[in-house]
Amino acid sequence: MKSIPKSGRYLPSKLGYVTLVSLEDVMGKNGVNAILNLANLRSWINSYPLDTLEKRLDFADYSAINGSLDDIYGTRGGRGLAMRAGRASFDHVLRGFSVFAGVGDFAFKILPASSKLKVGLGAIARVLSQVSDQHVTIVENADHFVYTVEYCSVCWGRQTTIPTCHIVVGMIQASLKWISGGSEFNVVETKCTAVGDKNCVFIIQKEPVRPVS
Repeated sequence: MKSIPKSGRYLPSKLGYVTLVSLEDVMGKNGVNAILNLANLRSWINSYPLDTLEKRLDFADYSAINGSLDDIYGTRGGRGLAMRAGRASFDHVLRGFSVFAGVGDFAFKILPASSKLKVGLGAIARVLSQVSDQHVTIVENADHFVYTVEYCSVCWGRQTTIPTCHIVVGMIQASLKWISGGSEFNVVETKCTAVGDKNCVFIIQKEPVRPVS
């Protein structure tokens, strides 16, 4: 894989740690080592990024990991692995922030479903915009939300023919499943910086594809 120049923009180191640990659960240590070799991150072999919220993970390194998944496993296989890493990112990193503390409260549980989604997505946007050098915004429409990422870390410095930020899709889906109490929602990336768009844009339908039974 072609080396991606350092961006000077950073994520919490913990996101890199959680991503690699979640991938190791599926593909084993040797599989992760192959990813790191291809991503030109050989120094990370047996020495993952620190499990800390300090902004130490350069966008270029995070993007290289995601690009290597597609290069080794193909678009479909890489997408599944990246989405798994995205779900782990929410469960083990974002979910622990105080903005999500009230999700289990009765007052939150009785809110209309669309209000829960709006609150949850807004919380994610605030957290990611505060703890990283990305800027995330949410716009509500009649039947869907528009989730926009300016300075996307997932595809930074890469060029692809189709949207490639699958880890973000997995993260959003995991967050909404937890916030809604178990429903699953359709999330589609419609614009991507790697394709040549200005920002990465995700459309989130308000109606769940799989409601809580």
